[in-house]
Amino acid sequence: MARIEAIAKLLDVAFVLPGTNIRYGIDGLIGLIPVVGDIITTAISLWLVREARALGAPWYLTARMLGNVAVDGVVGIVPFAGDAFDVMFRANMRNVRLLRRWLDKQPRI
Repeated sequence: MARIEAIAKLLDVAFVLPGTNIRYGIDGLIGLIPVVGDIITTAISLWLVREARALGAPWYLTARMLGNVAVDGVVGIVPFAGDAFDVMFRANMRNVRLLRRWLDKQPRI
């Protein structure tokens, strides 16, 4: 779980825009490369969903996570507006929060 959280933070909130409180990650930076950047970051986001599934996340949770990735990927393709959306939507952090909440509800063995 720590690895998933670290990658999500790197993708979504690793840096702070100087002089503001706006956080962004490499998803926003790589997304500046038209089409290819969004494909790369979407692939990494899909890997995080696969890891959640490997941890035993149920279908409804992974479906919601896939929805977040799809929204981020589709809107991210739009030049400039998509890049701003990437910075604000933070699909990977949303997915980590969903996974963490589900894991916290699971009985400990």
